[in-house]
Amino acid sequence: MLESVQQLKGIKDYYNSAYRFVEGNVQKGLGNKVAIYCDDAKVTYQELLLKANKYGNALKSIGVERENRILQVVCDSPEFIYSFFGALKIGAIPIPVNTSMKPQDYEYFLNHSRAKVLLIDEEVWNTIKEYRNRFIFLKKVIVISGTGYRHPDGIDYHEFINPASTELEAERTTSEDPAFWLYSSGSTGNPKGVVHIQRSMEVAYKNYAEKILNINENDRTFSASKLFFAYGLGNGLYFPIGAGGSTVLLKDRPTPEHVFDTIEKQKPTIFFGVPTLYGSMIQYVEKNGVIPDLSSVRICVSAGETLPSTFIRKWKELFNIDILDGIGSTEALHIYLSNNIGQIKEGSTGKVVPGYNVKIVNEDSLPVAVNEIGDLVINGDSVSIGYFCNLEENQRKFHGEWMYTGDKYYQDEDGYFWYCGRSDDMLKVGGIWVSPIEIETCLFQHEHVLEVAVVGAKNESNLVYPKAFIVLRDGVEPSEDLKAELKLYVKQNLAPYKYPREIVFISELPKTTTGKVQRFRLKQA
Repeated sequence: MLESVQQLKGIKDYYNSAYRFVEGNVQKGLGNKVAIYCDDAKVTYQELLLKANKYGNALKSIGVERENRILQVVCDSPEFIYSFFGALKIGAIPIPVNTSMKPQDYEYFLNHSRAKVLLIDEEVWNTIKEYRNRFIFLKKVIVISGTGYRHPDGIDYHEFINPASTELEAERTTSEDPAFWLYSSGSTGNPKGVVHIQRSMEVAYKNYAEKILNINENDRTFSASKLFFAYGLGNGLYFPIGAGGSTVLLKDRPTPEHVFDTIEKQKPTIFFGVPTLYGSMIQYVEKNGVIPDLSSVRICVSAGETLPSTFIRKWKELFNIDILDGIGSTEALHIYLSNNIGQIKEGSTGKVVPGYNVKIVNEDSLPVAVNEIGDLVINGDSVSIGYFCNLEENQRKFHGEWMYTGDKYYQDEDGYFWYCGRSDDMLKVGGIWVSPIEIETCLFQHEHVLEVAVVGAKNESNLVYPKAFIVLRDGVEPSEDLKAELKLYVKQNLAPYKYPREIVFISELPKTTTGKVQRFRLKQA
C-alpha cells in the first residue's frame, strides 16, 4: 500500500484513502487506541475499521457499486465517520451535506447528484420524507435512529450493517479517482457539486495539519465546525485520523456553553472554530465572569471569514492561547493561507501554506505589485477537479492549473496576505456562504414585499451579516413588527442562518438605466 502522495503523483497505482486513513492505523498497532470521543462513547481504531467494513459490505449487498453516489445527511457522530470511510473503501462517492437545510434543498442535492442512496438522521428524514416521490434517482433510504427505525420507507442503519461481514477488501482505486463530493453555493444561489479525488485528503493533511499545526498521534482535535463542511471534515476527520490521533465530536449545536463544556470534559489539544463563535465565547466568559479550563489546548484555529484582531488579543488575554487565522475553500478542501505558530500578524490571513502556490492578479491575469489589490488565484493537489455538471462555473473558476477563488486580496512587504472582500456579492455569515439572491427570492414571495436587494454589512466586530433593503407594496406601512415578521419569514423558508439581521425600508432601489440594482450604492448606505 502506497501512502505518500509524492510517490503517487503521476502514477496510476493502487491508492484507497479509506485504507490509508483507517486500516493503515490498525496495521501500525493503533487498533486499541481511541479514535473517536463522542459524548460518553469511545471508539477505537479497530472498532472504526470493523464498522466501516460492515457499512461498505452492507452497501454492496443492496447493489451499490463503484462511483455510485450516496447523499449523507448525518450529524457529527461515529456513524458519520463509519459511513464516510465505508463508502470510500468500496469506491462509492459519499456526499456529506448540511443537516439544517430545508426540504427543497435536499430535493436539489438528491436530484442534482443523482444519488442512489440516502443516509440520513431520523430527525431530518421526518421533515422531508413526504417529498420522497420527488427524489428522482433515489433507490434506498438508510435511517440512523437511536431507537430503531420501523417504517417501510427506510432501512434502519444498525439493522442494515449488523449482519454484514467485518472483512472488506478496499476497491482498487487510484489517487486520481473520484472519492467524495461537497456542496458549495455559487453566486447564483445554486449549490455546486465540488468533486474531490482520492488523494485530496492526504494532500490537505500533509500541507496544513503536518506543516502548520505540527499534528501528531498525541493530538486530540475538536472542531465546532461540523463534519459536513470542508473545514470541519479536515478538522474532525482526516486530520486527527491521518495522524493516528483522536477526534472529539459534538452532536449538539456548538453554542459557547456546549463548546466550553466539551473542551473541559474531553481535553482536546487543538480547537477549530469560526470568528463568530470566538466572539460569542469571549462574550460568554465576560458575561459570566468565570474562565473555563482550556489548559489542554495547545493551539486554536479560525477560518471561514476574517478573524478580528480584537478577538485574537482578547482570546490570548483570557486563555493564553494563540488563534491561527487562515482561509480555505470547499474547492481547495482546506486552508491554503494561514498564520503560523509563533508567526502571527493580527488581522492578516497569514502566508502561503507549504504545498500550495498563490498569486494575486489583475483583470488581465497579470501579477500585481506588493500592496496592490487583485484577485486571489491558487493551485495545489488538494484542489477540486471541478464542479459536477456545471460547465459555465468550471470555465469561470478554473484556468489551467489555477483556480480563481473569487476573493480580493493584497500582499504586504513581509509576505502576509490581507483580505479585502469578495469579487462577487456572496456573503460569508458565520463561516458559511450565503447567496443574497436566495434571500431576495424568499422575501419576494412575502405578500408585503414589492422589491428587495440584499447586501453584506459589518457589525462592530467587523463580521459580515445580510442586510435587506425592501420596498413595500402600496398601502403597507413600515414598522418594527413588520421587520420582525419578515425576518421570521426567511427563517421559516430558508436555513435559519440566512435570515437578514437588519432590514431597511426604502421608497425605491437605486438602479442603472437598464434596471439593474446598484448594490454598491446600497453597501455605501
